[in-house]
Amino acid sequence: MANRWVGVTIDCVDVHRVAAFWSALLERPPGPSEPGWIYLGQAGDPQPRLVFQPVVEPKRDKVRVHLDIAVDDIDEGIAQVIALGGRCTGERHEYAEGVVVVMADPEEHEFCLVQYFSTAPV
Repeated sequence: MANRWVGVTIDCVDVHRVAAFWSALLERPPGPSEPGWIYLGQAGDPQPRLVFQPVVEPKRDKVRVHLDIAVDDIDEGIAQVIALGGRCTGERHEYAEGVVVVMADPEEHEFCLVQYFSTAPV
């Protein structure tokens, strides 16, 4: 049996707002979707799809899985997230291979912006 990763599903109260944020941040247009849901990308894409699922309750606790988004410049990446309606949590980590800043989308789903230094893998 061949297993493969095909997507990540994010629960959202406002599916359109959250999907628009991620679509702009990743420059990834919506693809065919189920009614009420929004998919960024489609089956068979080289990257897994991001799926935005409607739910009635807002996020309450820390998410145990998150996305890492590689950026060329951490400060420009932070500014872009904020301009799109996200926010910086204030958590920043400096490592030999790069810098990681914890961000949140408009519904407080945490994710990391990562700027790798030139000698680190992408």
